[in-house]
Amino acid sequence: MKKVLVLHGPNLNLLGTRQPEIYGHETLEDINNGLYERAALEGWDVSCRQSNHEGELIDWIQAARLDGTAAIIINPAAYTHTSVAILDALNAFEGRVIEVHLSNVYKRESFRHHSYVSLRADGVIAGLGSQGYRAALQAVMSQPG
Repeated sequence: MKKVLVLHGPNLNLLGTRQPEIYGHETLEDINNGLYERAALEGWDVSCRQSNHEGELIDWIQAARLDGTAAIIINPAAYTHTSVAILDALNAFEGRVIEVHLSNVYKRESFRHHSYVSLRADGVIAGLGSQGYRAALQAVMSQPG
């Protein structure tokens, strides 16, 4: 069974209540449950994790190098714009990487227009809300190599 790791960065645990005009009304649990259901239909194993701590996200990325994970879907949230360490961890991962953002970062503050993660990502999806996660999962499952 092919494995996908979905990583949610800081403050995404507040989805559904934090700035719903930007991030929508779905909770993180809603998003994850949709991914679990979709992956199961295709015979994939999805693991979803959220952390407000950069080091924990890095530890999970490093573990994915060794556990047979085929792809990482990551919404690094604010770490998108600041974390060379997450970029370095992703550069050591040999599978596919899809970067996801709920909002269109290019319609927001200028500091959000730069992404370190994009330097490694095989694809970037921004501005589609929670649909972006589903699109990322579909991309991974349709082109796992």
